[in-house]
Amino acid sequence: MKLIRYGSPGKEKPGLQLDDKTGIDARGFGEDYNEAFFANDGLSRLAKWFSSNKESAARFDLASVRLGPPVCRPSKLLCIGLNYRKHAIEAGLQIPNEPVIFFKSTTAIVGPNDNLIIPRNSKKTDYEVELAIVVGKRASYVEKKDALDYIAGYMLHNDYSEREFQLERGGQWTKGKGCDTFAPLGPFLATRDEVSDTHDLEIWQKVNGKLMQQGNTGDMIFDVPTIISYVSQFMTLLPGDIISTGTPHGGGIGLKPPVYIKPGDIMEIGIEGLGTSTQHAVAYQPSK
Repeated sequence: MKLIRYGSPGKEKPGLQLDDKTGIDARGFGEDYNEAFFANDGLSRLAKWFSSNKESAARFDLASVRLGPPVCRPSKLLCIGLNYRKHAIEAGLQIPNEPVIFFKSTTAIVGPNDNLIIPRNSKKTDYEVELAIVVGKRASYVEKKDALDYIAGYMLHNDYSEREFQLERGGQWTKGKGCDTFAPLGPFLATRDEVSDTHDLEIWQKVNGKLMQQGNTGDMIFDVPTIISYVSQFMTLLPGDIISTGTPHGGGIGLKPPVYIKPGDIMEIGIEGLGTSTQHAVAYQPSK
């Protein structure tokens, strides 16, 4: 299944994306795609509901609606840094011996095609296309051999960063990673059965139509089972939590000279089997 949420920000409704790329209204299922949904065997129950209601449920053109993040209010959004060999090399950094973990704020989460707001005083806003894992059940001290059993599915993520905030303002990376709109997710959550091999997926990003990142998830240093098992040694993962798995080479900071996002830029990203998304960069404007 491909799970979507659609509607205005904060008022999204649950739905499903069909193979013909139309949407189906899943409000009749009676639940949003949140922690309780995943914790209570929601995917299996949703599949049964869909089987019984796919002919009668209302359908709509996906292009006619705003898509929101496919998961509602996850407790955590974690990221794995420097997890592609070529990316670590272009950054001039040593390939990690263990996964590098950092958090993005959940207030950074937006829909896949929502605007990217460049923060006030930002000079170095950067882009990073990533494969994101959605946790399907409570996970603590998971063995690598069992890790896939804890995954609900996968989705697309653009891990935006403000490099000056992240690297030149002292402290940890958080202040450059968690800005509002810095985590567009989706367009859909693909359940685990939809993705045959997470370590052989083409992954790419364009900026203003120019291909900037092009790679394959096979370049990951730490694979998906390793990431789930490793992170679960340090914290309990809750149903619906999201782990982003790193980015291929070609990010703005690694170019010579570096290339950063400015108002008016258009970022397009995609991963094989997980769809595409587009963000338009706009300057920060204070709330009225």
